[in-house]
Amino acid sequence: MLRIGRLRFLDVPPVGQSRPVGTLVFIHGFPLNPSMWDPQLVFAGRGWRLIVPELRGFGPGDTAAGDPPTTSIDDYAGDTIDLLDQLHVESAVICGLSMGGYIVFSMFRHAPNYFRAMVLADTRSQGDTPEAVTGRKNMQQLVRDRGPAAVADALLPKLVGDTTRRERPAVVDQVRTQITGNSAESIAGALTALMTRPDSTPTLSTIRCPVQIIVGDEDAITPPPLSEQMHRDIPGSELTVIKGAGHMSNMEQPTLFNDTLARFLEHRV
Repeated sequence: MLRIGRLRFLDVPPVGQSRPVGTLVFIHGFPLNPSMWDPQLVFAGRGWRLIVPELRGFGPGDTAAGDPPTTSIDDYAGDTIDLLDQLHVESAVICGLSMGGYIVFSMFRHAPNYFRAMVLADTRSQGDTPEAVTGRKNMQQLVRDRGPAAVADALLPKLVGDTTRRERPAVVDQVRTQITGNSAESIAGALTALMTRPDSTPTLSTIRCPVQIIVGDEDAITPPPLSEQMHRDIPGSELTVIKGAGHMSNMEQPTLFNDTLARFLEHRV
């Protein structure tokens, strides 16, 4: 993990060539960390420079101890824009999964010029409903009282699909390890950002860069109908439903996810 000031990130250069065909930015979901994107690091072998930020507060407690508290999705978006500025990246394909997608929307509202293209994976444009806010507050209390392991127990049945739990238990273990590697404070702060995020639906019709939408057919958190609606609302967007995947489609079905992303990058970017 590299560091510029308090900003932490992976920066993977393209393999076998001096100049990248472009920059791919992968923004991780809640409550995980940059290693969720390990299956996508193969894109360095396709000539792409890969940048994977570690979001504010996430990562081992001693690493994230100096981070300012998180109050909104805009905090994560601002940090990512600052990182791109520090790295002199003027244009990128920016991909976010789940909370990472909410951050992508925020980045686009504040700095659309950075977007060569956009990839929205297992996410939604709408803000939280009152019922969802209540659930977030209950989870904040849970993590404060019982720690990240209790959050992992509560979230895992929703984060991964039935097929993964049945056939790929190692993926379930990887997700659990990522959740429990974060501090209670980072999880609680992210929950505040999630429950206060704005509705991004009005933004969808303003997106003019190429957009790929990806969703697992077993996603219980942001089910396929939400992605289908985003596809209708974003002009010229593409939609792919990944079979046998839940909310963590990039980890659960990495080959299908990578094939989808590769086709998009080849034909639309």
